[in-house]
Amino acid sequence: MLKGILEGCILAIIEREAVYGYTLSKQLHENGLTEISEGTIYPVLLRLQKNGYIVGEMRPSEAGPDRKYYTLTPEGKQALEQIRKEWKSLVPSVNNILFKEWYDDGR
Repeated sequence: MLKGILEGCILAIIEREAVYGYTLSKQLHENGLTEISEGTIYPVLLRLQKNGYIVGEMRPSEAGPDRKYYTLTPEGKQALEQIRKEWKSLVPSVNNILFKEWYDDGR
């Protein structure tokens, strides 16, 4: 299930600032998605790039080789807004189903 929302999370992080793969992985982990490995992130980045949602640009690094930084395209911003709308409408329904007993018990 997490894989289904991972693209949205990645797009949201890239929307805030241009990032490279390791930084993206670190930000996901800092936000509680610790089970997401770098090996999972790179195929998603390639798919997002292929779909025209992000672009990658090689930039010099202060420590080591150049790094590929990703930025959002206008199409990526539209896709992210659609993901946000779908997520916002989905969350209350899923919470109602998963936690109905909690709500009924006043938890």
